[in-house]
Amino acid sequence: MINIFLFACLFHDQVPGAPQTQAIVIKGGDLYTVSHGVLHATDLRLEGGKITAIGEVSLTDAIIVDAQGQRVYPGLIAPMTRLGLTEIDAVRATNDTAEVGDLTPEVLAGIAFNPDSELIPTVRSNGIAVAQVAPGGGLLQGQSSLLMLDGWNREDMALNMSVGMHLKWPNVRVREGWWVRDSAEEQRDKMSKQALALREAFAQAKAYHLAREASRIMPKNTRWESMRPLFKGEIPLYVEADEYKQIQQALEFTESFGLKMVLCGGNDAWRLADVLKERGIPVILAPQTRLPDRADDHYDLPYKTPHLLHESGVQFCISIPSSWAVRNLPLQAGIAMAFGLPDDAALRSITLSTAEILGVSDRLGSLDVGKDATIIISKGDITDTLGLNITAMYIQGRAVDLDNRHRQLHRKYATRLERAGK
Repeated sequence: MINIFLFACLFHDQVPGAPQTQAIVIKGGDLYTVSHGVLHATDLRLEGGKITAIGEVSLTDAIIVDAQGQRVYPGLIAPMTRLGLTEIDAVRATNDTAEVGDLTPEVLAGIAFNPDSELIPTVRSNGIAVAQVAPGGGLLQGQSSLLMLDGWNREDMALNMSVGMHLKWPNVRVREGWWVRDSAEEQRDKMSKQALALREAFAQAKAYHLAREASRIMPKNTRWESMRPLFKGEIPLYVEADEYKQIQQALEFTESFGLKMVLCGGNDAWRLADVLKERGIPVILAPQTRLPDRADDHYDLPYKTPHLLHESGVQFCISIPSSWAVRNLPLQAGIAMAFGLPDDAALRSITLSTAEILGVSDRLGSLDVGKDATIIISKGDITDTLGLNITAMYIQGRAVDLDNRHRQLHRKYATRLERAGK
């Protein structure tokens, strides 16, 4: 019975959208372009999976979609997710987020991605069209993939199978509490060994890279070969670090190896805002819905962090490093707005800023001619959970089925009430 249940819960029923074969005109909607403000009651033409015209558009041979009174946004982009890697957190058989070992740079998250995950339609119906799927696990975790949330398989859905390498920075302070098993001395020893192991691994990988540059005939090492794009500057190192000292050490580490860095989590990023801005290091912020890290922090510090980074001029976007919870990404932007982040910056933090950090701003993140026709239409403000009502989604011009398990269950039990005369 358990096996049957697991098999059933791993696959959704929605059929992927067919490739766009006819022009589509989104007519009369308010276009929230992100890149150049709001264009009220403006038409948008989609053709061949791209945005081909804005404003004065041709209606010839086009399917007309009436969007009057509705808002048109670029599809939302969710960074640092576990979407498609885990279905039920408490069921090990449905969890494929990590490999065994502390150093697994050769791991590619997209290979383990389940394109039929039951969670995808639920996340998608909240406006999220694209997700970065990142590995978990030990210290050097592997590479993330950027995937569209519609398609028959991972090859159809992939925008970039290797977005960057992921590193979880070791703890830098001793933890206390009844749940902590290791003594203070054991924790310090573990932290010291992890820091040393990381430096040795990167030193070996860099030496291997330089040797390969000098001699193409030397034997390949799969582990170190996967790290060569880091040293070539082709991909960044995504470093998960929250505390001030962690971030400081990560900055020194990446600078010593000449690596491009993206800070992930970044609870204390605002404390090092000047350094981050000076070095041009972007931040993928963890959710604001958490407790402050210190007893003397203001109660609302997590909610204000996006505003503090925005005021400091640090490039950032918002993330929810989870699976099903990713559906609340627009809510996180709305919370940031309530605590000082300007409306346009909040929208940017889940669209164009994310696209820029992930290296796909030439294709995604704003409504501009030439970009992918990846858009959403909503009857309400995308950042207002209560008012949000996505009526249509297009991914590269393909009409996406917005049905999901929640809606199916709602229809099922609404029918029961109707039959009971209630």
